[in-house]
Amino acid sequence: MKEKDKKERIDSSNNDSKKLEGKSKKEKKKSQAEILEETLGLEPNSLAFIEKRLYITRFMDYFSEETLDFIYRDKQLEKYKTRIIEMMESIDQKDEEDKLLKQSLENKQIFKICEQLKRSGEELALEKGIKQSIDKKIRNYSLFMGLPIISVVLILSIFNLAVFAFPLLCVFCGLSSYPRIHFLKKWQIFKEENKIDFYTKNREDIMILKGFTGDSLKNIRRKLLELKIPLQLIKFVLYSSDYENLNILTSRTQKSVSQYVLSFEYPPDVEPFAIPESLAQLIPEEEKSTNKLEENFVVLKSIKTTNGIIENFIPTLKEELVIEINNLLNNCQFSKSTQDIDLILPNYSPENAIYCKCGEYVEIDNVQICNLNDDFKFYLFEGKPCNCGEKIYAISLMDQNTDVPEDLKQIFLD
Repeated sequence: MKEKDKKERIDSSNNDSKKLEGKSKKEKKKSQAEILEETLGLEPNSLAFIEKRLYITRFMDYFSEETLDFIYRDKQLEKYKTRIIEMMESIDQKDEEDKLLKQSLENKQIFKICEQLKRSGEELALEKGIKQSIDKKIRNYSLFMGLPIISVVLILSIFNLAVFAFPLLCVFCGLSSYPRIHFLKKWQIFKEENKIDFYTKNREDIMILKGFTGDSLKNIRRKLLELKIPLQLIKFVLYSSDYENLNILTSRTQKSVSQYVLSFEYPPDVEPFAIPESLAQLIPEEEKSTNKLEENFVVLKSIKTTNGIIENFIPTLKEELVIEINNLLNNCQFSKSTQDIDLILPNYSPENAIYCKCGEYVEIDNVQICNLNDDFKFYLFEGKPCNCGEKIYAISLMDQNTDVPEDLKQIFLD
């Protein structure tokens, strides 16, 4: 009897474990694409093309409108190029319009034009005395200033004069912030003063890129209509709205940079597809929890943490990754941090802070914890609106030893 009872208890324990495991898997949050596929009765992964096409479209639109953001950034441009080539290789070879889109990328020499425009921007920058990217300039200056200070601190420590080391470091941090502000302001002025002239001189090449972007948008719209997906559910951000068959939902223009939240327009002979009630209920929450119009992102690099508390960091402006960061946030669930900002960033001050593109100190308004499919969590810091009209957001790992997904390393680690 004892053996039998023991066996029954083991079987019961195994069954309970399986139930818990099944429950855990069942409760795992689904992505927006998975919810759409399930609700609309589509085959799994049938919407994978949307994100791939929109990625390509957003990049081409961003590059054609804000080419100067890519000058002296060879690695970033190469990463975009590699990703797009991989995406184009995975398209449906049986679909005639898909094949035409791929041929258009090759025949129009899209990547060659991107390189030409980048070189043209770098030539313009050289004429204005700008010889490297703003990030590299700030990083090099910090190293140039930091090495002598560190040497002095070490010497003071050797001679038991460490009491003078901390004040010296504080003075250094304060002084080092001013050149950073100067470099950021100089870069912003350069972009604002030369954007229109650059566009005018390179209009022919830029229009080729915009033509390819328009073809990509038509390709996406056609496929959505074929699958009878309600077009009003698919929203995306572009830097230009002068493409065909688009509805402008909202827009924003600051410092000569415009952004638009858009959706596709139905053809005149097609009645809008009805949105299932379960999906209609999701729309307000999605719009509340995503930052679709934001472009000013800072990533906190080289962080030093203890139990989720960020003791030290290096802020890095990531204009060239705005597409990837927006896309990442749009796929996250958000919850307000239970800890105060002062606890998460105890050393946040003008000497160790995030700065606006105009160079002003950013006051943090609130902190959100972003959850990507229950597998990866990180902080989102929202800055108060700056006097210049900009609003800065910062993202950061919660722990310096966090295992970052491979496709997100270019955001958090590179």
